[in-house]
Amino acid sequence: MSDDAQIAGFLAKYAPAIVADLQVARAALTRLVPRGYELVYDNYNALAFGFGPTPRASDVVISLAAYPKWVTLFFLRGASLADPACLLQGSGSRVRSVRLSPLAVLESAGVQDLLGRALAGDAVAFGAAPALTTIVKSVSAKQRPRQPPGAGIAPAAAKPGNRPSRRDSP
Repeated sequence: MSDDAQIAGFLAKYAPAIVADLQVARAALTRLVPRGYELVYDNYNALAFGFGPTPRASDVVISLAAYPKWVTLFFLRGASLADPACLLQGSGSRVRSVRLSPLAVLESAGVQDLLGRALAGDAVAFGAAPALTTIVKSVSAKQRPRQPPGAGIAPAAAKPGNRPSRRDSP
């Protein structure tokens, strides 16, 4: 199966509004990062797209992650980024993030400045990289629901082959 077909399958698990936001944000980042590697991870918690100058996860500079109710932009070296507008969230030793809710936050001057700062340190490496290449790196067998509770996903007991448990009984 092609990477595009796999990604379409990953996206199909999400609510249409989240898919739309993720696609717009991903398109914006692919315009900003025309060279390098887009690494895709369909993990336990989220669907993530990381952008770096090499195919190594440790070289990812920025990433997008889709959750059931929002999309988040991550800066993998965000703790060391100057953030004059105080947009970055998080308190870890490395990573910071900006929740793209509403999606227009991505186009704000503050976030665009952060993206420019984050990518500037790797400009030479990105410049030497091939045209943006997408690679599906991992797919977790076990995943959290990709839509908010009650968003149309059938309960386990209603799926064919599942027997109701005592908890499902009145």
